[in-house]
Amino acid sequence: MRRVLTAAVGLALVNLAPAVPAAQAADPCAAWMDPHDSASHRADELVAAMTEDQALGMLTFSDPPWFAFYGTAGHVDGIPEICVPDLVLSDAGSGVAGLQVATTVFPSGVAQASTWDPALQRRLGRAIGEEAHAKGINVLLGPGMNIARTPYNGRNFEYFGEDPLLSARGATAFIRGIQDNPVLASAKHYAFNDQETDRMTVDVRVDERTRREIYLPPFEAAVRQADVGSVMCSYNRVGGAYACENRRLLTGYLRHDWGFDGFVVSDWGATHSTAPAATAGMDLEMHASPLPQQYFSADNLRAALADGTLTWARVRAMVHDVVRPMFEHGLFDHPVEPGPAPYLDDVSTAHAALARRVAAAGTVLLKNRGGLLPFDGEGGRTIAVIGWAANPVGASSATSGGGSSHGSGVARQVSPLEGITAAARSHGDRVVYVEGSSTVDAQAAAAAADEVVVVATDGSSEGSDRPDLGLRPAACATVFCTSIPGNQEAMVAAASAANPRTVVVLDVGGPVRMPWLPDAGAVLVPWYGGLQHGNALADVLYGDAEPGGRLPQTFPASEAQASFEQRAYPGVDGRETYDEGLLVGYRGYDARGDRPLFPFGYGLGYTTFDFRDLAVRRTGAGADVSFRVRNTGDRAGAAVPQVYVSFPASAGEPPKRLEGFEKVRLAPDASRRVTVHLGRRAFAYWHRGWTVDPGRYGIAVGSSSRDLPLRTYVVLGG
Repeated sequence: MRRVLTAAVGLALVNLAPAVPAAQAADPCAAWMDPHDSASHRADELVAAMTEDQALGMLTFSDPPWFAFYGTAGHVDGIPEICVPDLVLSDAGSGVAGLQVATTVFPSGVAQASTWDPALQRRLGRAIGEEAHAKGINVLLGPGMNIARTPYNGRNFEYFGEDPLLSARGATAFIRGIQDNPVLASAKHYAFNDQETDRMTVDVRVDERTRREIYLPPFEAAVRQADVGSVMCSYNRVGGAYACENRRLLTGYLRHDWGFDGFVVSDWGATHSTAPAATAGMDLEMHASPLPQQYFSADNLRAALADGTLTWARVRAMVHDVVRPMFEHGLFDHPVEPGPAPYLDDVSTAHAALARRVAAAGTVLLKNRGGLLPFDGEGGRTIAVIGWAANPVGASSATSGGGSSHGSGVARQVSPLEGITAAARSHGDRVVYVEGSSTVDAQAAAAAADEVVVVATDGSSEGSDRPDLGLRPAACATVFCTSIPGNQEAMVAAASAANPRTVVVLDVGGPVRMPWLPDAGAVLVPWYGGLQHGNALADVLYGDAEPGGRLPQTFPASEAQASFEQRAYPGVDGRETYDEGLLVGYRGYDARGDRPLFPFGYGLGYTTFDFRDLAVRRTGAGADVSFRVRNTGDRAGAAVPQVYVSFPASAGEPPKRLEGFEKVRLAPDASRRVTVHLGRRAFAYWHRGWTVDPGRYGIAVGSSSRDLPLRTYVVLGG
């Protein structure tokens, strides 16, 4: 049967495998291995020289699949005779993850977004790319850039928050950092994969305007601004069709609208067909099962070619999509060498300082009554550290979320207890520890101490959504997590009531409820802080580092504020309709007039800032917004001025949109004039294209979505 199918398409292979000229016989790779040639031309030459088997073998995973190949998520065997290197893919996001060992677990995506610092995020991406290449990996499956539509999504900890601009800025920086190495990033999960409930089958219905304005901008930016090498299509359906065979997503938006010239890889097991997926725009199939159905196997592709549902032109285009970004980003010129030696190599020490810095920069200070933090340096105090999540065992599951992005279990992790104990010793303080499962013990330890640090966690993981906004600890091993018992809310409440100098530390992946908030002296949110969490936390507590984070997600005041009608979340009869439209996150709070517990963009520091002298100048189709920032406190620190735009009523937009920000570091009493450029897109909404209505546009500048002391307007059009 195979001979028959091969004969049926034999004539179509003439252009795929031409005879090699005699001049090239001595070096069969010469036509495509010149690093000074363009990536597209090199890809053209290689694809034209491939045999049928070589071409078809580039479109699906090789054996052994999924984690059996040196702990990686999957791979495609190289073709040494024509100089094609192995394509080796690994889970990522907060580091080189999956079943990798001895890599750096950095703070999670939501913590990275909390830095509001794209330059730092690029450094982090570059470090992760360096570790990947050293491990024999050249494709990192990240960043995740789905929007935090609901705080219940179990994977929000991987993502960059609820706002499309903040997410896009962070994602592009992270991608550029990864691809500063000969390593490709993979933007995921494309698209509208905004919940884990029924994630394999749920059919998402979302209108075109909401798609363009809320959920697609991070992916668009990844393509247009960061030249991402790969995009991962998601499990869910969109408008009835699976994302990995959805032509509107894979060819319409990606290639026709944005000019994507990399490859589309399926999420693991997200492929459901051969010809429909291939013709829709998917290029490379991956799978998680040990006994996979390979829709893009050579035999299945040949069958589709034979029955006319797939053409060789499309096959050649798919192979070209795979190899072109490999040429562009140096994968052919700097091939990886996967094997046992790089797999076992410890690469987790070189970036410890960076991981520590990012963890502090992403820590959000929500409350600081009476200047409780930072602790002074006088010494002689007793500090009670309370909580299962503070000790080394608990912290192993509280410093990264569960699922495919869960970090290495081999590299040395610093727990909060260890970090605080070391810092206390250097400052002349002593630490006592209680596990906290007994509220009596927690209360007694807190009452007897001078200062209290109570650490609580909530387990978030791929594969399931959060049942509520409570604090539910979990234990994770590799990619699997399980809930463990423990009433942490009672523990926090007991400690806070017993001692007003209680600092509550929340190792969480998203917003949580805080019934104990009035009694707490201070509240820190480090999110999932990675391997250096304990040291970074100690740096923040003692003032050696500033809590530099600002919230990338709104914290609701109640479960009711976070709720949806069932048809909107998690869906009814397999269908989920985004009824809220544009009113996602702070946009919805503003439109409804709801007061959140803590607003989007909020965060305190150890100094204070003054914003003044706002001016706006028209620049073509956009505007420059300038203002002065002054540090009014007595120590250095960083402000994050945020620029919001409100629209004329004719546009039908939410009350305001974040359209610019900058992180500004200043010494005490220093000031700086900051200019934020707003392009045409900052004033546009989607109506059969990006449209700017003539009228008056409000400009507001401040420290959060609800603290905007500077206001003016600019008139556009008309």
